[in-house]
Amino acid sequence: MSYLHQRALLRDLFDAAVGAADPAHCLAPWLPDPPKGRTVVVGAGKGAAAMARAVETHWRGDVGQLSGIVVTRYGHGVPTSRIEVVEAAHPTPDAAGQKAAQRLLQAVQGLGADDLVLVLLSGGGSALLAAPIDAITLDEKRALTKALLACGANIAEINCVRKHLSTIKGGRLALAAAPARVVTLAISDVPGDDLSTIASGPTVPDSTTCADALEVVDRYGIALPAAARAALESGATESPKPGDPGFARCESHIVATAQGSLAAAAELARRQGLTPLVLGDAIEGEAREVARVLGGIAVSCADHGVPLRGPCVLLSGGETTVTVKGRGRGGRNLEFLLGLALALNGHPRVHAIAADTDGIDGSEDNAGALLLPDTPTRAAAAGIDLRARLADNDGHGVFSALGDLVVTGPTRTNVNDFRAILIEAEDQP
Repeated sequence: MSYLHQRALLRDLFDAAVGAADPAHCLAPWLPDPPKGRTVVVGAGKGAAAMARAVETHWRGDVGQLSGIVVTRYGHGVPTSRIEVVEAAHPTPDAAGQKAAQRLLQAVQGLGADDLVLVLLSGGGSALLAAPIDAITLDEKRALTKALLACGANIAEINCVRKHLSTIKGGRLALAAAPARVVTLAISDVPGDDLSTIASGPTVPDSTTCADALEVVDRYGIALPAAARAALESGATESPKPGDPGFARCESHIVATAQGSLAAAAELARRQGLTPLVLGDAIEGEAREVARVLGGIAVSCADHGVPLRGPCVLLSGGETTVTVKGRGRGGRNLEFLLGLALALNGHPRVHAIAADTDGIDGSEDNAGALLLPDTPTRAAAAGIDLRARLADNDGHGVFSALGDLVVTGPTRTNVNDFRAILIEAEDQP
């Protein structure tokens, strides 16, 4: 049986989700009016360069008066005329990101009350804005980041630690810009669209504490440099809190969300004769365990018509986690699909896609992959043991060998993971 139609439809659903979060379309309505004084644009994230270009395209004032700098992931830059684009490493920071963070802080200092700082944030901004406190070196920050990403901590926990070991995150960029007006436009990649978590909230107050950061590293058994631990224990790196007068002239707006992207995919599904069910835009948990649950729902739809009868599609977003114990390659979406393959066991009427809307699943060059009813059969024919590969966290090895990777290149946006599980009608030929 050919699955070409299902493959194309799943890819179209993903493309619709990504398109809904394209800065070229979603940012313009949120741009503020030009100020009396200067306009300085700064930003960070995988979508930062595309957001900067959208600002230049849609700015209602004199574009020649714009200045500033944004930092994005290597390969995610785009040409701009007035706003400088710098590229740096993600997901672990490098010297280029550290230098860029210092330049962002310098760009917003010395401004007056008539000036405007326009801050553009998107997923990936935390790693790209590497401005560690004196108690931790860049190499130590890199090691800590790798440990946090591998231990199974969720993004809020990871960013809690980052905010208390940074000179720019956790509201500190906004305080550096005072008394200028600060307007933040953000593309949300975090469950719940919490502005204090997106790019570690450099322009909003932080309600977490140094004690919270210590609790996270201790709970996951992560070693801290002695000087960094002493700084957290003393409270010396406490972040600015709600009510701090430095935020009096700050406002923030979320211009694109996972929910908006899921809605776009759902609308396309309806036009294609599918009944969509959005299961949620903030699903978290171990990727393989989420796969087990969603796989059970998909089988129920296929076999019992509950909660939906095919043809239908289950849509979800959010950010799962992977506790790395093996030596394989692959991000959380490929881990999810391996788990889903085991849960579905080759069900003949269930197909799926899972991919990251930024075009990068983990640290590989793919966005995600496709799962088809014949995936287990083809894997077995190729000598691939899906259960063993899941234990080794080797989703990339599996889906690369099967030719089912989804490769988009940089999308220059990021509203986190996208999952679509397609259930065909029972009489589908």
